[in-house]
Amino acid sequence: MQTYVDLGETLIFVIMGFASVLALAVFVERLIVYRRTISEKSEHFLQNLTISLRKKDISEIKDLVSQSEDTVYSRFTSFTMERLEENPNGIPVLMEGKIISEKIELEKRLPILNTLGNNAPFIGLLGTVLGVIKAFYNLGTLGNTGAEVVMRSISTALLATAAGLAIAIPVVMINNFFSRKMKVILANLEILSREFTGNFLSGSKKQNH
Repeated sequence: MQTYVDLGETLIFVIMGFASVLALAVFVERLIVYRRTISEKSEHFLQNLTISLRKKDISEIKDLVSQSEDTVYSRFTSFTMERLEENPNGIPVLMEGKIISEKIELEKRLPILNTLGNNAPFIGLLGTVLGVIKAFYNLGTLGNTGAEVVMRSISTALLATAAGLAIAIPVVMINNFFSRKMKVILANLEILSREFTGNFLSGSKKQNH
């Protein structure tokens, strides 16, 4: 049994190390993706785009998109302008679909952070349980003479729980950060879709009547 407990303890710390590296990799990758969209340039793009939409200046909108970085907003605007020329009547549904596809991209790999944040404490707790089992086993085997060994085992056991919390707390904070940013981005896309509908479609409907 002692061999299996030792192996389990080692495996727990290996998993913790892998989880921390994975969380860091996802954080860096998502930060690169989100950074372009939540920058000051994107804010200026949104402001200028809103003004151009209300002026119904198609050439100005196209210029803004061509000069902008590749962001969620520029992709959405480019997609909508292309669809406007092809089939104006289907724009509301098509914009809805585009927002859903962008949401899928923004959510990519965030479930990894969510899973790590929720389960890292339990993995650490499992390490603690294994350490306590080892400590009691040593206590039963060595008796009072093994007090030092028992204390070391308990110390290692508590370290597993600490490691689990050390991973979980920042991961949950990072996941919440990206989730909040995603909500803001999606809300902005919804506002843009309404601007397109209100400025380009309502007028054409009146003309048709």
